[in-house]
Amino acid sequence: MKYTELTAPELRQLDRDQTLVIVPIAAVEQHGPHLPTGTDSIICTALAEAIESRLQQRTLLLPTSWHGASAHHLRFGATLDSPLDNYLHTLGDLLRSLLRDGFLRIMLLNGHGGNVDPLRVVLRIVQLDFPNALLVGGSYWAGAQDIIERELEGEHRFVGHACEFETSMILYLRPDLVRMEELRDAGTLIPDQIDGLFVSRDMRQRTSAGCTGRPDLATADKGRRLFEAMTERLEATAEGLLREPRGMTFDEFVSADEGDSA
Repeated sequence: MKYTELTAPELRQLDRDQTLVIVPIAAVEQHGPHLPTGTDSIICTALAEAIESRLQQRTLLLPTSWHGASAHHLRFGATLDSPLDNYLHTLGDLLRSLLRDGFLRIMLLNGHGGNVDPLRVVLRIVQLDFPNALLVGGSYWAGAQDIIERELEGEHRFVGHACEFETSMILYLRPDLVRMEELRDAGTLIPDQIDGLFVSRDMRQRTSAGCTGRPDLATADKGRRLFEAMTERLEATAEGLLREPRGMTFDEFVSADEGDSA
């Protein structure tokens, strides 16, 4: 089910506990010389729509929130940023709108690395006022590292930026938007960690052209395999979230676990 295609009376009839609300969040920002600025939104939207199509009667899909926390790309230009304070308020207001309408299971499905920290902060803040709700969130690739390592060829076998992974996904989803003549090894990536400590460096400091890894190794076939495998993984996650117990206290979760094992 898609939120924007239902009427208010139809939305009111939905089972608030047995409907998983999927909220895709992404970004519009520079993706090197070869990928479109909407890369994160295109990939995240496609995966969210794939989950909804497989679990149509049990999921409620919101439109993708494309305005992300992208300040670390601003010096490259071609980037639309929501400052962190604004972004935290926007995500929080979105969640509260759903929760005040009675929905009890919400998943923020993220498609942009810069959204990860704000996402977690917002969930912590909002959960204080709605402790009986199941509020979860994370990047679509978070539970699929084994799939990514299996499919990618370059040394950077992770989701970077306009990398082998993202380029393969766009070659599969929207090949018309890839500038093939610009595909090349992105070269050295300056680290954002020293001895396990985070170093705040923007993309102008970390990359030469605003992309990472080996986009030149990307193929549409890799993108297809990645997309299909991730869709299956995310479908299983969504089904699990619909079964996940809710509760206000530890004892309620223990009781639910004991009931499942009985």
